[in-house]
Parts: sequence; C-alpha cells; structure tokens
Amino acid sequence: MSATFSYRAGELHAEDLPLGALAERYGTPLYVYSRSALQERYDAFDRALGVYPHRVCYAVKANGNLAVLGTLAARGAGFDIVSAGELARVLRAGGEPKGIVFSGVGKSSSELGSALDAGIGCFNVESVAELEALDALARARGRRAPVAIRVNPDVDPRTHPYVSTGLARHKFGIAVADVERAYARAAAMRGIEIAGLACHIGSQIVALDAFEAAASAISGLIRQLETQGHALEHLDLGGGLGLGYGRFTAPAVEEYAKALLAPLAGFRQRLLIEPGRAIVGPAGVLLCRVLYLKESAEKRFAIVDAGMNDLLRPALYDAWQDIVTVREHRQADAHLYDVVGPVCESADFLGLERELRLAPGDLLAVRDAGAYGFSMSSQYNGRPRPAEVMVSGADVRLVRARESVEDLMHGEALFA
Repeated sequence: MSATFSYRAGELHAEDLPLGALAERYGTPLYVYSRSALQERYDAFDRALGVYPHRVCYAVKANGNLAVLGTLAARGAGFDIVSAGELARVLRAGGEPKGIVFSGVGKSSSELGSALDAGIGCFNVESVAELEALDALARARGRRAPVAIRVNPDVDPRTHPYVSTGLARHKFGIAVADVERAYARAAAMRGIEIAGLACHIGSQIVALDAFEAAASAISGLIRQLETQGHALEHLDLGGGLGLGYGRFTAPAVEEYAKALLAPLAGFRQRLLIEPGRAIVGPAGVLLCRVLYLKESAEKRFAIVDAGMNDLLRPALYDAWQDIVTVREHRQADAHLYDVVGPVCESADFLGLERELRLAPGDLLAVRDAGAYGFSMSSQYNGRPRPAEVMVSGADVRLVRARESVEDLMHGEALFA
C-alpha cells in the first residue's frame, strides 16, 4: 500500500486525514483515494521511461472517476479507453483528444463514430472487420482514421486466465501470421492512416520476462512491416504490471521499464504504455464496518457492510487483498476470520482466514483497492453503490455521492 496510507497515533490515515473521521462523515462502505499517491505513481512510470520518446496512457477501465481522470490529465497523461462512455469521461475530465487510444474488440459503429468526431489519437484495431467498418465511417466523414493494429503475440503472461489476453486462443488482437496482410489491407483503404503497432498481453502480470518477450516479438514485426513500406510512428505495448497486494513484492516500475526498453534499442518509434492498476490501485482503500462477529463449528466470520457488489475481485478472480483494522492496537484476542459481506452468495467475501483482532463496529480497510473496485461494482441484491472521496493533504472532496435507494429505480417503470 502507498506510504500515503499510514498509521499515526494508532489510526490509519489517508495523507493527513484519519480514516475513522472520513467514515463518520461519509459513511461506509467508502472508497478513499489519495491524490498524492495517484500523482506519484503516474510520475514513476513517466520517469522510468526516461528520455525514450513516450507517453503514459492511463487505462480508464481500472477506475474512471472524474477526479482520478482529472488529476492524471493535469499531469499530462494520455488515456486508453474501451468504450464511448470512457471517452466521454476523459473529455469531461479535461483529457486531450489526441492523447486518447481506443482499444477493445467490440467497438460499435456509434462508438467508432463518436471517437472519430472527437479526433482521438489512435484506434487500436483488433480485427479486419473492425478495420473495414472504421474505414467506411471515416470516408463518410471525409477523414482518415489513425490506426494501430493490435497483434496477438501468443505470449503467456502467467497470470489469472480471466485477465490473460495475449495467447492465440484469446479473442484479442490479430495473430502474428495475419499481421502483414492486415497492414497491406489498411494501407489500401482511403479512410485509414497507419499510425503504429499495438500489443497487450494481460493484467496483473509480475513476470517481467513476459513483457520482454512481447516487446521482442513486436520489435521483429516492426522491422518486417518497415521493409514493406509501412511507416510506424508509435509502438503501443499496453499495460498489465501487477501489484503485490500485500502478499509479495511486485516488480518495481523501473524494472518493468527496463524489460520493455531492452528489446527496443535502436528503434525510433514513440512508445505508448497503458498502465491502470499499477497507477491507481495503491492510491485507494475500501473502508467497511464490522456488523457482526459469528462463530460456527468450523469458522469465525466477520460480517461487514461491504460485499462483492462493492469489490468483485475476490469473488471473480479469487483475488487476495490485504485487510487491516483502521485502529492499530485493539485490545481483543486475535482470531482467523473470513471477512464476508451481506450479499446472498457464498462467493461474497473480501478475504478468507485473515488474522485480525475485532469487535463489532470496528472499521476495516481493504488495501490497494483503487483499481477494479468501484469500476466493477454493481447494484446486485438492491444495494446502492458506495461513495468515493479523494484526499489531498488535509483536504477531502466527495467525488461521487453515495447512491440512494431511489437511484436504484431510476429510469424504470411499472407495466401498468
């Protein structure tokens, strides 16, 4: 967890503010983000790439809160989007259109049109069918769409299968064997302007050799494409750097940058990277409150007011995230607890067999919850989504209001 979340006088703080006070003011469950942690993590990626021509394009899917996006836009970030909704968010937050890359296998005609009209920097095209659709839309507008074809390098990132995207069996990208034909097809299209080459092998990756293997594969393709007369302005190597989540030490950003840059020595293309989790994950925590302690013949349960609808990662990926008490030294016996929520699913847990000292009413913080927390939340079981706040020093802002029960029924109607 970022050093901006630290204990002071026995209580966990976000920068200069005690989390207990934030819970009292805004209620729980509550997502709390540190603005300085967000800035520091972005700067770490930007600094690690050094003098190599580059741009850090934050992956909006990790956390699309406007305050998060606005903080990064002010830092000079580009943005990796996967929908028209994310495009609208980036533009609302002050993101530069030319700094936006649009990824994803299923961009609709409406979404492609919106991005063309906004004048984004590049479309990461993932199929010949998409290329043809984009060409037609661009020609109808009297424009040329800048594209990078996303190649699937068949590299195993050794991560969870649900977030592995670079193997031949996955839906993403175009196979290496088909890339040359795809570029030849793009070069013949009047509505397409070839801008670069793209690749993304997955998420939560901690094996640096996988990044290096992908970069090596892409460097070979660049040489092949250039010999065929395709001028590539940039190379997009995606994101995917993982976090340790309190269980192990993840690779440093500097080591990640070295793994990418080593195979690119001598190349002139601008490098784009698309980190999401590794920027915003350590910048957030999820606060929740213990409702009840329950003991069975086999288990002890800490039943909290946050569930899988608030933080889906443990249920969906069997993910492990560190859970700590907001007050550091409670006078209670330590026990192994399953920290579970109120949702009617056996998969509704935040953490299993965690050694904690607890009493009803205690506050818990789920660490490194800034990424894929609120962005994957839902209203399942009729539960309003939590509030989000951002802290900067001793200042705090409500950056998303807590939903109400009325919000759950917005837009619905009885069949009468």
